[in-house]
Amino acid sequence: MSIPRNLSFLAENASSTGVLAVVGGGTGVTTSTGTGNVVLSTSPTLTTPNINSAQFATVSGTAPIYPCRAWVNFNGTGTVAIRGSGNVSSITDNGTGDYTVNFTTAMPDVNYSVGHIVGDTAGSGQAFLTPFTYAVGSIRLQIFNAAGSVVDRNMVNASIFR
Repeated sequence: MSIPRNLSFLAENASSTGVLAVVGGGTGVTTSTGTGNVVLSTSPTLTTPNINSAQFATVSGTAPIYPCRAWVNFNGTGTVAIRGSGNVSSITDNGTGDYTVNFTTAMPDVNYSVGHIVGDTAGSGQAFLTPFTYAVGSIRLQIFNAAGSVVDRNMVNASIFR
């Protein structure tokens, strides 16, 4: 079905608010003002949302999306080295098993959640990563072994959600 010329011009050159007629029947779709592409549907579904040009995987359902605000994977032994990261400018080695993850862009406040995991390819036993000091520009983390001693690990991962 082709769009009549006068409707095609209107769709390309005007913004609209209110209820728009649905071609081929239906009761119309309520829209709001804004810019960008608008897909009209009587049962809209968010499938590939974009935020600041970053695209999320296919989304279904109505639960809100809370993207990771920062993440890092780094080697915590010897000279600390970041393997991969997002919104992390650097890692500060404060001593054995004690690190500060510095954010490129600060968090809005300190009410964020830290997901974390540590590992060691040498099989040095269990270790636990504990968020120690929350700040808007950084998070300080410490690693403890099962005996409660502070230890280094070569695989340290942390993610920040807010």
